[in-house]
Amino acid sequence: MNKPPVIWSIAGTDSGGGAGLAADQRAADAFGVHLCPVVAAVTAQSSTAVTRIDAVAPSLLDAQLAALAADMPPTAIKTGLLGSAENAWVVARWIDRLRQLGPVALVIDPVLRASTGAAFADVELLRAYREALLPRATVITPNQSEALALLGNPSTNNVPALARALQASGPEAVVVTGGDATTPEVSIDWLQTPLACGWLSLPRVPTVHHHGTGCTFASALASALAMGWVSAEAAVLAKMATTHALRHARAVGSGAGPVIARDGFGTDPNLLPLLGLDEEMPRHAPSPNPVRAPGVYAIVDSAERLEAVLQAQPTVDTIQLRMKRPADLSDGRWQAQLGEAIARGQRAADAAGVLLVINDHWQTALGAGAKALHLGQEDLLALTPADRQQLQAARGRGVQLGLSSHSLWELCRAAALQPDLIACGPVWPTSTKDMPWRPQGLHNLAWWAHMAPAPVVGIGGILESAQLQAVAAAGAAGGCVVRGLGDRPAQTLPAWRAAWQAGLSNRNDTRPPALPHPTLPSPHLAAALSRSDP
Repeated sequence: MNKPPVIWSIAGTDSGGGAGLAADQRAADAFGVHLCPVVAAVTAQSSTAVTRIDAVAPSLLDAQLAALAADMPPTAIKTGLLGSAENAWVVARWIDRLRQLGPVALVIDPVLRASTGAAFADVELLRAYREALLPRATVITPNQSEALALLGNPSTNNVPALARALQASGPEAVVVTGGDATTPEVSIDWLQTPLACGWLSLPRVPTVHHHGTGCTFASALASALAMGWVSAEAAVLAKMATTHALRHARAVGSGAGPVIARDGFGTDPNLLPLLGLDEEMPRHAPSPNPVRAPGVYAIVDSAERLEAVLQAQPTVDTIQLRMKRPADLSDGRWQAQLGEAIARGQRAADAAGVLLVINDHWQTALGAGAKALHLGQEDLLALTPADRQQLQAARGRGVQLGLSSHSLWELCRAAALQPDLIACGPVWPTSTKDMPWRPQGLHNLAWWAHMAPAPVVGIGGILESAQLQAVAAAGAAGGCVVRGLGDRPAQTLPAWRAAWQAGLSNRNDTRPPALPHPTLPSPHLAAALSRSDP
């Protein structure tokens, strides 16, 4: 049997079973990873109060870690309540030893104060966090008050600024969690990672039972890192798992009850968070336009090619014009040529009753009367606030918008703009673009189709009709054909149409995958696999 990833949680016990190692264990179980509970402190607490906190001796903490190191080395380590500065330094030294063998992710949950109000950190421990743990951290997950304390109570309380300042102190990524925020309707966390930044948002769960929320989030994030996700995607999964745990929170005493992490968080579309652009707060709302299924979706690079596809009988359901500027063409000549091609293509598509989508060149497209646009993630990030307002105004007039996605955080970012279509790719390896992404495969495509808030189109590497049939059977609303159209689309399209219809007829109605698989390589998982037994 394959061994599950191993994570260590170095934290405190909670005699009430709500937070600390008890919450960490539930979160790890929800992800299917193996958690080694390492006791750094013992607390006497209930649902209403913490009456005593005793740090374990540094030698005892060291002995626990030494016992695990040879037999169950971690892929990721999560720290919670450490109890003393000496224990923080024990952890730091072990991180250095373990990293001599390969990458090990370190998630720091800076437990400085209990939700009941009890203080968990003194001046010496705060200094140890800054000097020993933050410089070694992969991700740190403070709430706003903890971020302020770690930074020595800076003059600003702007959350994105706090996250950037913390990231500058050493961590690869920072998630400032919003459990102590004052937004009544939404739960927001600021995501600050090398790959993505912005507000991560979900509707707030209306419950008074939230004991162990921070522990659950940090342990869920560590679990996701151990499974091979990069920090931005691990934060998305942690947000989903923690919100799911809040939904299952329960009363067990007279105070706030514990959140209960469990599996199933990865298959509820209502748990997919939104990721805002810049510091803009994402808005939870449906797409403004009703959309027909994109079906067989052709991508062509010229107006001539577009007309050839549309003359075929039967033709496609949707066609995208994706033109690239020639290197020897001036800007003025290129804009004129592009505008003419778009207008020509729109006339042909209207005559054929097919939706024409213009890729990337959205301003020129709107000027030429385009009815549908598609933007990649780089183009999306390049939009200014004024650009986004212009796009939203066009959408209010009925112009449709499709967005690309290759990862969880890109899916969340796309979802925040309420698009009419989301592309998932590459489904199979493709040579049409040079990309860092691993192929999504039918596994991820099925998950995307189930979870995305808009119709999903599979794209990338669809070269044979059997592949398009599989895309339809996986639940996608459309499948993109590029090179597979061949030189004579009139001869190839009947087979593509038949394959699509066959896939719809054989659509698999079983449950979607519990989670997708990562689409970027993770150094932590690769190191763990190299250390494991054959």
